Amino acid sequence: MRGQGPALLLAHGAGSDIEDSFGPVLGALAERRTVIGPDYPGSGATPLPDGPLTLDALADHIVSSAAEAGFETFAIAGFSMGTAVAVRAAARHPERVRALVLSAGLARPNARTRLAVDTWRTWWERGADDPALAAYLSLLVGSVDWLEEREEKEIAEQVEIFSSGSPPGTGKHLELLASIDVRADLPLIKAPALVVSPSADLLISPVHSRELATGIPGARLATVDSGHAIAAERPAAWAALITEFLDAVDG
Repeated sequence: MRGQGPALLLAHGAGSDIEDSFGPVLGALAERRTVIGPDYPGSGATPLPDGPLTLDALADHIVSSAAEAGFETFAIAGFSMGTAVAVRAAARHPERVRALVLSAGLARPNARTRLAVDTWRTWWERGADDPALAAYLSLLVGSVDWLEEREEKEIAEQVEIFSSGSPPGTGKHLELLASIDVRADLPLIKAPALVVSPSADLLISPVHSRELATGIPGARLATVDSGHAIAAERPAAWAALITEFLDAVDG
């Protein structure tokens, strides 16, 4: 938790944590808000449950972290799988959620996304530190333009970071991601919503953002020139979109 002001609750991606999903924009988001960033079970210091992860459990997990921090109402910014977590939280706790920002996300995986996720999960189960898996993830989350502008040393450094290990709950996160479906929740959302679509996302393509924006009443759709890893490629643009939207909601 950092910053002061209205609460902004974060929901991170699968096989990730708050620092990985949002790190480069945390400072900007906390300039006028109290940013609350709970890690999911199986990420950071949060232990895995004995059974499978459920979307309801993740939604309640992040909401309870805001309540424990002393906030009854808050906005939620979800990234990747965190968008579905945010949607479910808003559907289950409508009296608490003031606004939603859904970035690089989805209501449910299509066949292409499920193929990418299932490949990731299979590879991870065979060896989380496999450099080939790290290279695969680098190709998935980086846009073509961004990767082609990088020097070989930079690419090698990124692959090394991915190879250094992913959260122990990655397998369960990916299992959940492959089966998520919040389409029925979308028309129930009453809070103002901004959907941020990375135009060059190879993991969760822009068609998913359009489905979110179309399904949520009154949702606004914004595009950012980026691959899936918005925080790495376009942190300033992403932070500005989130901040400007929430400033307008908060009045």
